[in-house]
Amino acid sequence: MTDNLLKAYHNLAPPLRSVAASLRGLYLRSWRYGPETDSLVQEAFERENWSPHKWKTWKEERLAYVLHRASTQVPYYREQWAVRRQAGDKASPEYLENWPILEKDSVRENPKAFVADDCDVRRMFREQTSGTTGKPMVLWWGLKTVREWYALVEARWRKWNDVSRHDRWLMLGGQLIIAVSQSRPPFWVWNRGLNQVYMSTYHLSPRFSKYYLDAIDRYRPAYMMGYPSAMATLAQMVLESGRDDFRLAVAVSNAEPLYDHQRRAIAEAFKCPVRETYGMGEIVVGASECLAERLHLWPEVGCVEVMENDQVLPDGSMGELVCTGLLNTDMPLIRYKVGDRAKLLGESSNCSCGRLLPEISRIEGRSNDVLIAPDGRRVYWVNPVFYGLAVREAQIIQEELDRLRVRYVPVTGWTDETRRLVIDRIRARMGLVEVIMEKVDAIPRGPNGKFRAVISELSREVRNTSSV
Repeated sequence: MTDNLLKAYHNLAPPLRSVAASLRGLYLRSWRYGPETDSLVQEAFERENWSPHKWKTWKEERLAYVLHRASTQVPYYREQWAVRRQAGDKASPEYLENWPILEKDSVRENPKAFVADDCDVRRMFREQTSGTTGKPMVLWWGLKTVREWYALVEARWRKWNDVSRHDRWLMLGGQLIIAVSQSRPPFWVWNRGLNQVYMSTYHLSPRFSKYYLDAIDRYRPAYMMGYPSAMATLAQMVLESGRDDFRLAVAVSNAEPLYDHQRRAIAEAFKCPVRETYGMGEIVVGASECLAERLHLWPEVGCVEVMENDQVLPDGSMGELVCTGLLNTDMPLIRYKVGDRAKLLGESSNCSCGRLLPEISRIEGRSNDVLIAPDGRRVYWVNPVFYGLAVREAQIIQEELDRLRVRYVPVTGWTDETRRLVIDRIRARMGLVEVIMEKVDAIPRGPNGKFRAVISELSREVRNTSSV
């Protein structure tokens, strides 16, 4: 959504905002679900009991198809292999180990070069994401990819926990569904298209807790999805209210690590299990937690390698995740370094859930600090500040409650208007704060080669006295 369109949306009366959200929901539903969805879900269940040998055979065949398609029909890879051939390199593209590591910057700088020749991006679903590294990225999914992905989500996020897309649900995400300056309820919209009540994470504070709890009581969602930090904040509101009548079937976390204290608070407040998930817009890896709280990989999504210094490590070793997408063959990403770290734990023949899907350890590298607005609100998701702008990478540092510093690496197209947009978008989320723009050649990296997109320099005392 453009900035002007977002402002126009925010100026709508609350019922009309819900109408707009419902229209968007109907559009998303038309992409995500079709007459084939139920059969795709059933097929996903059946694959969960495949033997390691059957998975190996399937993955080898699928990988061969993806590598051939990428090397012959995807401009970026075709040119890459042509250059190697001209230099006398006779390595075969049929073997994954012969492919170089793909960095995020290569995809971000020229995303259309990764789209296959027989695809038209105007007829594809456009996804924009920056993960936790502050690097905006545009991706495209074909209709088949979208529906296969959301069938896996339906099977392994929802139906593993005895809920479905047809149930009413609560979402706590990063969309600016309500203007941050708004100080009167509702702080949510009803999205009829997805049967979803979407609650603002930008207004989660004790000041507004009564309205949030009343809304949950009114809508009575069957389950909840969202950032674990936001769900834990909402859970704390419930616990502090003394109410014990909220019961959900499950709370599903995404986008951030799920910490034990968050799991305990959410489970206590909503009388339900809490399940962690892992995935990304690039669709090269997916995982979800079973009833035994073990994280199972989705082999259909991608081939996962754990590497250190460009060397593949054995199962059980902690290293960088390098993934080759098997689901999205229209924009295939080969040996793509996702920026997270984990261990592959091998096949899970002994998991009490009974599924034979491989396991992965808890993910490292997804954590950011939380910004705190001058009025005490916690701001969980600021990546959209840089969406669609001429920025290579950026980092937001909160130096004081009312002062933030933005380190940014500009690219061609950066103007004074771009600077103004960044400041306006931050203030739309944080309120009236000072924003210092600092141009740099590169964002400093940590020991793992990543940088934190958000850093808080507030004292522990200030953090603890702000809303939680």
